[in-house]
Amino acid sequence: MNNDTLQGQWKQLRGNIKTAFGKLTDDDLLQADGNADKMQGALQERYGYTKEQAQTEWNKFTQSHTDQEENAKADLNAAAANIAAATAHVKDAAKR
Repeated sequence: MNNDTLQGQWKQLRGNIKTAFGKLTDDDLLQADGNADKMQGALQERYGYTKEQAQTEWNKFTQSHTDQEENAKADLNAAAANIAAATAHVKDAAKR
């Protein structure tokens, strides 16, 4: 998940971030405001991670949410295809 995507989805992700990283405060999230570097700094401070550990944990979190987003898109595309097929079938049946 790149920084632009993170910033765009920040409000939606805040709850997930707090669930995944319970030691982070609302103030930490406000200060980070969608900035990955600031989030990693907050993880270092709250969890005592090294810079590399914070980056690894943050990358795991964002990758899992990227995967969830991709799965949701695939599900939506499949549902749209099913609707299109059903619509075509109904139109075909109406012509007969």
